Amino acid sequence: MNIKKILIGIDNSKIAEHAAAYGFELAHAFKAQVGLVHVIEPAIMPITGNVDPMLGGTMQDIPGNDLELMDIQNQASKRVVDHIAEKFGKDALITHFTEFGDTADGILEAGKEFNADVIVVGTHSRSGLDRLLMGSVAEHVVRHATVPVFVVPLPNHDE
Repeated sequence: MNIKKILIGIDNSKIAEHAAAYGFELAHAFKAQVGLVHVIEPAIMPITGNVDPMLGGTMQDIPGNDLELMDIQNQASKRVVDHIAEKFGKDALITHFTEFGDTADGILEAGKEFNADVIVVGTHSRSGLDRLLMGSVAEHVVRHATVPVFVVPLPNHDE
C-alpha cells in the first residue's frame, strides 16, 4: 500500500477533531502529506422587506454585504484549519483547502485537487430517522470517492 497524500475533512466539531487525530496518525505512519479541507456552505441571508412568516412583520436590515460575509467565513475557516494543524500537524507537510458549497462535494473536489490517496472524515454514527433527516456527509463521500475513505466515528462517551 502506497499512501503519500491523506485528505482530512474538518469543521469546528469534536467529531472532526477526533477524525483529524486519526488522519494525522495515518500520515505519520506512512510519512504522508496531509491536506486539510474545510467547506463553507452558503449562508442564507434574509432580504429586506420580506415578511417573516413567524412574526408576520418585515425582516430587519442586515449590515454589510456578501463580500464582508465571505471574508468573515474565510477567516473562520482559516481559524478551524489552523487549530487542527497546530494541534496535530507537528512536523507534517500540510496543504490547506477551503471549498465553498455542499460539504460532501467540497471534500470530494479537494480530494481530486490534492490527488489524495485516502480521505478521512468523521461521522455522527446516526441511524434511522435522524440519518434520513440530517443526511450523511460521510456516506456521500464513501459512495462517490474514487479513493479509499477512512470513516471515524465519535465514541458515544465523547458526544
